[in-house]
Amino acid sequence: MKQSAPLCVIILAAGKGTRMKSSRAKVLHEVFYRPMLHHVLDSVTPLSPDSTIVIVGHQKEAVTAILDNYEVTCCEQREQNGTGHAVLCARSLLADFHGTLMIINGDAPLLLTEHLAQMIEAHHASNGALTIMTTALANPTNYGRVISDSTGAVQAVVEEKDADELQRAVKEINAGIYIGDAGFIFGALDRVTTDNAQGEMYLTDIVSIGVGDGLKVNKFAHPHPNHVLGVNSQVELAQAQRELSGRRNNELMAMGVTMADPVTTSIGPDVSVGSGCRLGGAVTIIGRSRIGDNCVIEPGVYLDAVEIGDQVRIGANSVIINQRVEMATRLAPLTLLDGSADNKNHTQEQP
Repeated sequence: MKQSAPLCVIILAAGKGTRMKSSRAKVLHEVFYRPMLHHVLDSVTPLSPDSTIVIVGHQKEAVTAILDNYEVTCCEQREQNGTGHAVLCARSLLADFHGTLMIINGDAPLLLTEHLAQMIEAHHASNGALTIMTTALANPTNYGRVISDSTGAVQAVVEEKDADELQRAVKEINAGIYIGDAGFIFGALDRVTTDNAQGEMYLTDIVSIGVGDGLKVNKFAHPHPNHVLGVNSQVELAQAQRELSGRRNNELMAMGVTMADPVTTSIGPDVSVGSGCRLGGAVTIIGRSRIGDNCVIEPGVYLDAVEIGDQVRIGANSVIINQRVEMATRLAPLTLLDGSADNKNHTQEQP
């Protein structure tokens, strides 16, 4: 979906993610078989931006290494001086860019392209200088609060550590996605200070700067918080895993695949499952696997990088890795076929 106006996407991926309690950079953590940063890029790529810039910092070499299959430019934030400072790091790469910036956090693996496209459309229709994505939470702890006037017009975003008691009671929060004119955003960031509880340059401060200048600042309110919020802990990582797995299973069931227990069934994003297949509970299929039509996969089966012909039946608790199984084959329960180890220990019944 090519944009009518020039679009550059900046993805913030320089942070440590201290609340993850992990030695790995947050955006490197896998969710649903891919680094979470890949999910963000996969939601952005269909927008056909003119350029995509990934801001790297903590473990920059490792983060850069996972981006080989994406058309992106990496820009280093050498000092962790806040989200506003991170965006400013990209300015030298955009000296000749006169268009729209979309800024997204790299820890939001549940984003959907359609919602980003809707936000872009709403921004251009408003003729405003800036649009921010918001959502409402019953418990908004740890998120910046969106402060609005009596008409609902956004006035500012206040980070929790800087908020007073009244502001902390606000349920509408900043989802961390911004769309605005590049000239306005970089100009506003030049005026952002570090006079706050964390001593950092807050990207959120461009909201109050725009309002103070009499410019139109809009909000795009997202009705589904779980689609837009970032992953900040191992608990939230597990929640994102369940959400993405559920989306995938719903997609397959809509195409005619029967699942005895979708909650315990995990089908990777690169797997193809034919029509009329029946999957038992606790089935896992990953890698670039292809499952033919009208197959029966009994409970507890694990498949990785396999090609399964039509009308195959795989017995319960079997493990098949890097193998091809011919059409109409029946595999007994507890079959082991491990092509990666050239393992011949298996039981295979021909029809």
